[in-house]
Amino acid sequence: MNRLLGPLALATVLALTGCSAADVSNAPTEAAVDSTQAASVTPTPEPVTAPDLAGAWKQNNSASDDGWMTATISGGTVTANFVTDSGDTTSLFWVGTFTAPTDDTSPYTWTSTRDTAATDTALLASTDATKEFTYEDDELSFPVSIAGSTTIVRLSKE
Repeated sequence: MNRLLGPLALATVLALTGCSAADVSNAPTEAAVDSTQAASVTPTPEPVTAPDLAGAWKQNNSASDDGWMTATISGGTVTANFVTDSGDTTSLFWVGTFTAPTDDTSPYTWTSTRDTAATDTALLASTDATKEFTYEDDELSFPVSIAGSTTIVRLSKE
């Protein structure tokens, strides 16, 4: 009877405990764990892009059908002109420094220093040493003073 007891005890123990291997049928796969972890990772924000102000600009708030102002930004220079006679006459108003924005901060404002060599002989050119320019909501603006009156010129990129 002792001979039967050994194998019977072993069979009973195995039947009650089962295999020692874990049941992996309900365990997540490596791919599922990786995708869950990836979903919880904060995405990298898009890089900030500074607006490109270079190019031609035209006044959008002119009170005249045959006169307006234009501006051109190229390299480190901003040039502004009066345009009259429906575009037949152009008169220099401003040539000065331009500092390009380095981020998307709005409004973007810079102080332009006048190029005296370019403007001293121009009859309608500003004699101000500096002029403040602002870029906001896709619009470039700056003050223009003539005969004691000041207006803000607003321009849109062409």
